[in-house]
Amino acid sequence: MKKLLLVALAALGGYFVWRQVQADRAEQDLWTEATDPIPAGSR
Repeated sequence: MKKLLLVALAALGGYFVWRQVQADRAEQDLWTEATDPIPAGSR
């Protein structure tokens, strides 16, 4: 029973880490889009 609880907690922790990585990646993409220079042909 203790092993099952440990595995469940490890999986839950991994899920939250994965969600945070995805959120950080989305925020970085947003900043990249907002701060990219305007291409010369689009004026």
